Amino acid sequence: MINKGYKVAICEQLEDPKKAKGIVKRGVIRVVTPGTLVDSNMLEERKNNYIMAIFKSGIHYGISICDISTGEFYSAEIREEYNFPMLLDEIARYTPSELVVNSMMSDSKEEIGKIRERFEKIYITNFEDKYFTSDLNNLNLRFNIVDNNGKKIEDIAEKKLTVCSINALLEYIEQTQKTNIDYINKITVYNLSKYMALDINARRNLEITEKMRDKSKKGTLLWVLDKTSTSMGGRLLRRWLNNPLVDVLEINKRLDAVKELKDNIMLKGDIIDNLKKVYDIERLSGKMAYGNANARDMVTLKNSLEKLPNLKVILQDVKSPMLKELYQNLDVLDDVYKLIDKSIVDDPPMTIKEGGIIKLRI
Repeated sequence: MINKGYKVAICEQLEDPKKAKGIVKRGVIRVVTPGTLVDSNMLEERKNNYIMAIFKSGIHYGISICDISTGEFYSAEIREEYNFPMLLDEIARYTPSELVVNSMMSDSKEEIGKIRERFEKIYITNFEDKYFTSDLNNLNLRFNIVDNNGKKIEDIAEKKLTVCSINALLEYIEQTQKTNIDYINKITVYNLSKYMALDINARRNLEITEKMRDKSKKGTLLWVLDKTSTSMGGRLLRRWLNNPLVDVLEINKRLDAVKELKDNIMLKGDIIDNLKKVYDIERLSGKMAYGNANARDMVTLKNSLEKLPNLKVILQDVKSPMLKELYQNLDVLDDVYKLIDKSIVDDPPMTIKEGGIIKLRI
């Protein structure tokens, strides 16, 4: 139903039938939409599933993009001379499954028509204007709002279009998921000039991530380059290809890291061997934050975290600035590993009802 573009409401009993008087109370516990999927069985491992909010004000736009399965959140303002073409370029950059738009955007029939024409499978949701608010109290308390370089943004109030789109997208996610989304804790407000502008026709003709003829990955630039060992790496490579850098310093920084890995065969081999045993930590963390994870997911996470200390040791003597930053910022999450290790048995059953999940302490 989701693939057909429908929203699906999931209902469950809200009280114990043994204690209920009369009909057991039932209610909607979650609304699943194309842009809010978190079930790994319905998602492509190496592709993000984005949802985008668009706030139109006059001829300008504020956009926010989130993958709720991984917790990534990006936002930007479009205030250039050719605003709508740039909006189309940003939609093409992220290829979101769903758009959440305000009334001014939904009333722009010509623009909505062009979006539907160019992005056939996109689902568009009209959201109430009252949620596209410029209120900053919630954002400043709950989120670390940073720029392209990871530095905290102090003047976010000046980016009103951005703030309105962020608030609306967060509200939409909370309304549909009906759960705590505290794992989404960082919002990156990026500058459009950081990346090369590629319009939808250029992306299609270059066949960066999908073939023009049948939309498949085989034969594309991504297909040629993707030798990544993890799903997380596959998604990162896709983002890099969709967002070509224009800053010479940033480009050279990335090239230096690639050169070091290319020239140091032992370093590259050790990293690959470790990463091959690491599962999708991002989406496993998302499942746990949602309360959808079972004990086996926790053991899978533990087994992945077990490889991080050794990975950090491997990276300790790297020379290139980018790899040094990765080494310095890599949190091995030892506390999480120890908590799961002492709490959950090594081979737990699939469901809670079977019991035998918690380690007994004698």
